[in-house]
Amino acid sequence: MRHKSFEGMNCPIALTLEEVGEWWSLLIIRDALHGLTRFDEFQQSLGISPNSLTRRLTELCAAGLLERRRYQDRPPRDEYLLTARGRDLQPVVEALAAWGRKHVTRKKGNVRLLDSATGAEADPVLVDRNTGRAVNLDDFRYVAMPTAHPVKRRRLPRD
Repeated sequence: MRHKSFEGMNCPIALTLEEVGEWWSLLIIRDALHGLTRFDEFQQSLGISPNSLTRRLTELCAAGLLERRRYQDRPPRDEYLLTARGRDLQPVVEALAAWGRKHVTRKKGNVRLLDSATGAEADPVLVDRNTGRAVNLDDFRYVAMPTAHPVKRRRLPRD
């Protein structure tokens, strides 16, 4: 079932969900980050129907998150590789995984992100690129820009 379109909203979260909000999409991106590239690999990993997987892969390619590349002509077979735009979703995927390990699975999970140099398990946090400080609700605040929805302009301080 298709949700209403967020296309008209002036919100980066809503517009991002328009491209990757369908639940299989982020799982395909996750698997691509884990090195999976082929249709059968995605299908086996996810247990998704071939029709649904074809649709999702087509949409992710159209959104510029994956690139389809032919690796065999007879029979024709393609692989799906992350684009730079798709790789930029890694912090989002890692943040969801970290939240899930903390609040949902209680540290369970089959794949972990490790520091390549030390082998230590990574503990991802959102960091402000300008200051290097971890982003949290105590040290950072939201402000409403002039284009924000009126209800948010009433609730939040303005920039």
